[in-house]
Formats: sequence, C-alpha cells, structure tokens
Amino acid sequence: MFGLKKRKREKLRSKGIKPEWKEIIIKNVKFYNYLSEEMKKELHGLINIFLDEKTFEGCEGLELTDEIKITIAAQACLLLLGRQSDIYPTLRTILVYPHAYFAPLKQRMEDGSIIEGYQARLGESWSRGQVVLAWDEILQDTNDIHDGHNLVLHEFAHQLDNESGAAEGIPDFDKRSTYIVWARVLTKEYNNLISDIIHHKNPLLDQYGATNPAEFFAVATEYFFERPIELKNLHPELYGQFKNFYILDTAALMIKDKN
Repeated sequence: MFGLKKRKREKLRSKGIKPEWKEIIIKNVKFYNYLSEEMKKELHGLINIFLDEKTFEGCEGLELTDEIKITIAAQACLLLLGRQSDIYPTLRTILVYPHAYFAPLKQRMEDGSIIEGYQARLGESWSRGQVVLAWDEILQDTNDIHDGHNLVLHEFAHQLDNESGAAEGIPDFDKRSTYIVWARVLTKEYNNLISDIIHHKNPLLDQYGATNPAEFFAVATEYFFERPIELKNLHPELYGQFKNFYILDTAALMIKDKN
C-alpha cells in the first residue's frame, strides 16, 4: 500500500502542471514569481499530489472552479517547499464558502456561565481533517501580498502546528535541541507582542497573534511570506527560526527580485 502511494506521488511530482493552472498561480499566488525555476517545479509536484489526495467541497452554493482549487492548493503547498513532509497527512477536506460564514460558538465566562451563539468567521483549521475557507477573503489577499494577511497560509500553518499532536505554536521537530531554541525564541517574541499591545506600541505583527501561541505561529507565518524583509530587520531571531523551519529564505528571494 505504502509502496503504491510512494510511486503514485513520484509520478505526480514529475508530471508538471497544465498551462492554464500556471496562469492561475501567476495571477493569484504572487509569491510564486519570487521562486527559482527549481522551486517552481517542486511546487508544481506538490500541487499535483495535494489535488489528488484532498477533497474540495463548495458550501452555500459555491461552484468550485479550477481557480479556487489551484489558488488554495498552491498557497498551501508553499509551506511545504524544501521540507520533508507527508503533505498534510491528517487533512482530508477543504470546505470553501463564498464569503464569511457563521459557526457555533460556546464561551465560558469568568463566573462559570456559558454563552452560546454564532460567530462570523473567515476560516478554520481542524485537527480532525478539515480546513474551512472564505473564497472572497482569499481573493482579497491576492490583491496585496505585502499586507501580512493571507488566510490560506494562516489556516494551513495551523495544520502544520497540529502535526505535533497539539496546536500550541510548536510544530513537529526531529531534534530536541531544535525544539528548545524554537520554544525559547517564540515564547520571548510572543510575550513581547503582548507587551507592545499593553503599552500601546505599534508592533509589526498583527495583534491577533497575541491571542495564544498557536495564533502567534500562524500570524508569524503570514508575515514570513508576505513581509519577510521587515520581519528579518525587526525580529531577526524570529525570522531565523522560521527560515530554518520552512527551509526558505523569503527575505533573500524578495531582495533578489528587487535587484
């Protein structure tokens, strides 16, 4: 079984992609244009595997198109470039809404009471095999790749985080030493973000990253791909950890492109 899966993946990796798919990627995944030809070829293979193994479902009447599936797959696979990965092994289904959707909310208050209702959301990532996304938000993200906001990167960063067994801002590492340095740096940066917010400073990272360590990891991932030069200049240790984890020097790619 595993041999068949491996052979099928190898075939998909070397297959290449349709010209019309590449046009969609160039249009909607602007970071693609910073990649070397070798990286682009690797990304194409990852996209083929992703589309073969994952299921897309349109919600609230949304008709799924190649543009929707290719845009999401390409952005999700950016996080896997150069890394030894099983390509989101627990993910089975991507649910795509045309716009923000309402999800059940249950919140425990300080007095012990529980408030139930619904909350508008743009995306969610579940360890049980689902990612939920709002297509209009994804399209909006494609218009500005330097604003630090990218829904797909955010939610799929949560998927990577979950691979360690818990969503706590610490993805799976092979070496304990790597884990120790990662935890030290990200804990310090997370606490600094909270401090900046309390003292009414203007941090680079979005304040949503101060919600909890898992959201900090997802937000920092967005900035690593969208505002890497600023992230490297203002948070060099944090940038260094993400560079090592993603095995990608996003700042260098953008600087090279400018030159």
